[in-house]
Amino acid sequence: MLYYFHQLFGINLFYYISVRAGISFFIAFGLTLFLLPRYIAWARARKANQPINKYVPAHELKQATPTMGGAIFVFAAVIATLFTAKLHNLYVLGGLLTLVGFAAVGLKDDLGKVLSGDNLQGLTAKAKMGRLIAVATLVSLLLVYGAGFSTEFYIPFYKKPLFDMGIFAVPFWVLVMIATSNAVNLTDGLDGLATVPSVIALGTLGAILYVTGHAIFSRYLFWPYIPGVGEVTIVAAALAGGLLGFLWYNCYPAEIFMGDTGSLSVGAFLAYLAILGKSEILLILIGIIFVIETVSVILQVGSWKIRQKRIFLMAPIHHHFEMKNWPENKIIVRFWMIAFIANLVALITLKIR
Repeated sequence: MLYYFHQLFGINLFYYISVRAGISFFIAFGLTLFLLPRYIAWARARKANQPINKYVPAHELKQATPTMGGAIFVFAAVIATLFTAKLHNLYVLGGLLTLVGFAAVGLKDDLGKVLSGDNLQGLTAKAKMGRLIAVATLVSLLLVYGAGFSTEFYIPFYKKPLFDMGIFAVPFWVLVMIATSNAVNLTDGLDGLATVPSVIALGTLGAILYVTGHAIFSRYLFWPYIPGVGEVTIVAAALAGGLLGFLWYNCYPAEIFMGDTGSLSVGAFLAYLAILGKSEILLILIGIIFVIETVSVILQVGSWKIRQKRIFLMAPIHHHFEMKNWPENKIIVRFWMIAFIANLVALITLKIR
């Protein structure tokens, strides 16, 4: 909406992506702070609580904590985007579709768990995966056939594309979105553990996307220039604002959990940003905490199936440290530090090409 004020009334300030991104951040942040206390009170009254994994004794006190808080910050991010972004930009529409589509799947899964009171009674694995793949495929097809998005494949430290994926870009992007959404979902097991690394990753990917959509900056950094994608920086800023507002109530000890509604949508959107910024491989570094958590589960399951032995006391790895009696807030802050350092390294790679 603000962009169209620029067109209609000649308000040049609203032409700039950086200005509208800042406004979208504060709109989503303020809206989340306003809505969350009301949602928490409503959820507590209706016992919309997160079913807790009882294998971790320290989590028993969290039984009464409401879930599905992700619906609030996703809603706030969408409203902020509608108010500030170019709504005729297909990349923006793809970002909104990613957020809302994955949040809808997560919401259905969360509702099943809450209504049954059992963490295993949401969507079946097959039904959940099928819905996620359907949304990811729709977004990928929109990029290729709707926006005419480049299917060239890039890697860090090399300024030219390795090859053109062609139609194989669609299954590759679907894989990236599914993997990242589930990685964030696995990480969301401690208060604020997934929230801050997500905000940091949004900042990094937002910067990369701004460079990708800027003719001068992209040429200076030998980065691929893709007109129009810089506008999605506004959506990234809105989601970051919503997540920071959510963190106000999600930090230790948490008053609200994001649930699958939030974790799946955040993970998928991070993947979407990486795809637009030609940073699918760099996403491994940007989302290093999510990668570590996922790899710990893969190693644990693989080791048990092959050797009938566990590598960790419990997986994902944050539970391993809990079982070693690390205080929860110490685990959380140390993981945040790792995420921050990894993202600094990722930003440095922009110059080394």
